[in-house]
Amino acid sequence: MQIRAYGSSDLEALVELMAELGYPTSISDMERRMDRMTADPEAHTFVASLSGEVIGMIGVKRLYNYETDDFLTYISCLVVKQKCRGQGFGKKLLHFIEEWSVREGMNVLYLTSGIKEERKPAHELYKQMGFEITGYRFIKKLEAKQQQEA
Repeated sequence: MQIRAYGSSDLEALVELMAELGYPTSISDMERRMDRMTADPEAHTFVASLSGEVIGMIGVKRLYNYETDDFLTYISCLVVKQKCRGQGFGKKLLHFIEEWSVREGMNVLYLTSGIKEERKPAHELYKQMGFEITGYRFIKKLEAKQQQEA
C-alpha cells in the first residue's frame, strides 16, 4: 500500500469512499468540498492506493488548543473500502498520520466517530491504536436566516 497526498484525479474514488462511509455525494459536491479543503493550509488529505487503486483516505486538520499548548491533528475523515477492511490498511493510515503529525509539530491526535452499530469495528481499531474515549460530541444544526427585504 502507498500513501500520498490527494490529487484531483482521486475525486471519483473519494466520492465512492464517502458513499461507503455512509455519506453519499455527487462529483460536483465532492469537488466543491475538496476545493475548499485544498485551499485551506491547515487541511490535508491523503489517499491510500493498492496496485494503483485508491482504497482509502484520511483527512486531517491542524488545530490549536485553548486549554493547553498542544497542537492537535484532528482526523476529520478516515475510510477504507469495504472490500479491503480488516487487512490493516486503516491502521497503516493512522500510523502514517501519527508520524506526519510528529514531523509537523503536533503532539495530539483527535477524532470523533458516530455511535452507530456499523462504527463498532472502527471504534475497536481506535482503542487498539491507543485512542481514549474522553467525552461526548454535541451537534446542533443551524438554519441560515434569510434577510427580509424592507
